[in-house]
Amino acid sequence: MRELVGRETRLDEKRMFGGLAFMVGGNMAVVVRGKGGLMVRVDPAESEALQARPGVEAMVMRGREMAGWLVVEPARLARDADLKQWVDRGCAYARTLPTK
Repeated sequence: MRELVGRETRLDEKRMFGGLAFMVGGNMAVVVRGKGGLMVRVDPAESEALQARPGVEAMVMRGREMAGWLVVEPARLARDADLKQWVDRGCAYARTLPTK
């Protein structure tokens, strides 16, 4: 994971949500979940279409669906190319947000 996000400028790494969050410009981009898999930040307008993919669902926190956040199950990240695609997607969206 660090190799994939390492090329990002303004990158921070913090323990949160029982996992390890990678932030770009102070905005969370992707979280390696302690339970396995990833939480990935995406454009909320793309969430529904991305959830149609197998092994991808909306992030639910305290019973509430979190707009713009997806959970990708570990089986969908087994290939390096698949992991890279999700990490790139999360980082690309985080770069569009105002720096914190």
